[in-house]
Amino acid sequence: MMHAHSHYPDGRPAALKRMTATDQGVVLRHGDGPGGCDQDGARDVWVYVADGVYYMHYDGAGPHGWLACLARSTDLATWEKLGPVLTLGAPGDPDAKSASYGVTYCDGGDWHMFYLGTPNVSDPINRIPAFPYLTLKARGAGPAGPWTKQPGVVPFTIKPETYYSITTSPGMVIQSGDEYLQFFSATTTKTDSPYVQRTLGIARTTDLDGAWRIDPSPIAPIEEQIENASLYYEPANATWFLFTNHIGLDDNEYTDAIWVYWSQDLNCWHPADKAVVLDGANCSWSRRCIGLPSVVQADKRLAIFYDAPSGDSTSHMRRDVGLAWLDLPLTPP
Repeated sequence: MMHAHSHYPDGRPAALKRMTATDQGVVLRHGDGPGGCDQDGARDVWVYVADGVYYMHYDGAGPHGWLACLARSTDLATWEKLGPVLTLGAPGDPDAKSASYGVTYCDGGDWHMFYLGTPNVSDPINRIPAFPYLTLKARGAGPAGPWTKQPGVVPFTIKPETYYSITTSPGMVIQSGDEYLQFFSATTTKTDSPYVQRTLGIARTTDLDGAWRIDPSPIAPIEEQIENASLYYEPANATWFLFTNHIGLDDNEYTDAIWVYWSQDLNCWHPADKAVVLDGANCSWSRRCIGLPSVVQADKRLAIFYDAPSGDSTSHMRRDVGLAWLDLPLTPP
């Protein structure tokens, strides 16, 4: 079994502890979505719950590009696919080539979606979203939409000479006091590495339909090589657990594990306080590559959704969605 490395060729930090999840396996397979919406893959999952029903946004690799698609479940294991909830933007729009990874937030009455848009994708066969990844906004009539894009709302965007010079893609929103925090994904470069540097930052606002201000420093060093955030608060020990994707390296870069960081302060995270949750050692069907996590509480367990290409593949395409579990309460290892 392959497993997350204790060291990497370029010296990027490793997670030396484990908080090992129990893998259930694949719960949503690509290929049979309405209109061929996920004919070439299903990945980049966002799972949320409303009125006892679970909803999943996932990126369906369809005939025209990657779009956020919706599936619905009452048991987390069987999912009804409902097709795309976003459309591609017009030529020249920031989401002209992909409108994907739909992160939702309900402020009590209104439903908000922060989604990933990009005007750039790879070859016309796979249409894999390419930099820049941008955060765009839509509003929903309910948890299942329909969603109306808000092109006049620019939550935040890339900025030269910062840790978010290449990407600012969406992440989980948490209300903290009188403001909202969004744990977004940031990418930049550094002169001594051929690889882009990935980390998470916090953006803040008091108006979900307004602009956000980005913290001047990320929550972890850019060398950590993490992207995409899903958080769970454990009341038993007043601790936040932030689940994220790690990008590893052997012959090339690919997502090799789900990591978790923990802190009792949303605004202060220590890079040493982290562990591997899911990688090739404990995933039952994908030995090398594990995609981004989305966590949701289900009774006395935490469900961790992720995507993977199966076997020894590290491909971005033909991925399926898996489910793993951690018992509650969570405690740092």
